[in-house]
Amino acid sequence: MQQLGKALGMLSLLLLTLASVSIHAQQPRFLSLTPPEGVPIVPIFEGWIANSDGSRSFSYGFLNRNEVTVELPLGEANFMEPAEYNGMQPTRFPPGRYTGVFSVTVPVEKSDIDVWWNLKTGDQEVGKIPGRAGRAAYELDFILPRPQGSLQPFAGFGESSDISPGLLASVRDYPGSVKVGSQVLLTVRVKDPSLRDSNDPRFTEAFPLGVTFNEYQGAATVAFTRHPDNVVDTPSEKLNEPVSLCKGCTMQAKPDGPNVVSVPGPEGLAQVYASFSEPGSYVIHARVDNFAAPDSTQNNQCCWTNVFQKITVTP
Repeated sequence: MQQLGKALGMLSLLLLTLASVSIHAQQPRFLSLTPPEGVPIVPIFEGWIANSDGSRSFSYGFLNRNEVTVELPLGEANFMEPAEYNGMQPTRFPPGRYTGVFSVTVPVEKSDIDVWWNLKTGDQEVGKIPGRAGRAAYELDFILPRPQGSLQPFAGFGESSDISPGLLASVRDYPGSVKVGSQVLLTVRVKDPSLRDSNDPRFTEAFPLGVTFNEYQGAATVAFTRHPDNVVDTPSEKLNEPVSLCKGCTMQAKPDGPNVVSVPGPEGLAQVYASFSEPGSYVIHARVDNFAAPDSTQNNQCCWTNVFQKITVTP
């Protein structure tokens, strides 16, 4: 009888335990709220380029799954290793996926090293990615003509500046002083070197070049104003195809705003006004793209050029 009582007691305990587990398993599991610092910014290694002089260039982009722009200043939250390659990565990260935003170039004698980009968003762990050469699957060949002849555009800040192609084609200082609140005219000279078949009816007229000005590094938000000579550009549908990365995100979608310029090909000037609300050091990035051509999109890593201008703003 005593053994039967013990058995019934153990059975009751087992049933209570199973019921407790069942009830717990059926409770709704709520996703944790996004922390104040937001979702981590993800650094991305796009691939490497074999330069004609034997050096190697590593291309980087990023993914911001937040719905707002996130600032990560240079320093412990945003740095390159080795330190000699630090300084030209962005500190301002708009929402979405951005491809080939900048590159670093390692000389022949160091072509086998890794160059790491480290990003730390708020209290999140550091996210890091190495740039490295060697694997054929990661080699980018956009320095060669695309199937219909598209190439990276030539570009440079300044009306009569030297121009060149590349993911980090040039970094120049703005001539003269800039005061808080004043409008500054920014000018980028562009040229399309593409080799297209003149007998092809698609290429009887030169394609326009797109130029997008953005704040790349800075102390405060830069306000852009359209230049009266600018052609208002309508974003291409192929640039705004959504990708399943985050709500509202597109892959490096081209905005329709005063910072977007269309230059009738094959060469010309892109101009925009910029004003600064706070003193400090700024870097303005201009991406010059060949995306109006049928064989050039960001998705296949071709064909655009990045140029940069450093501006010091005083009170």
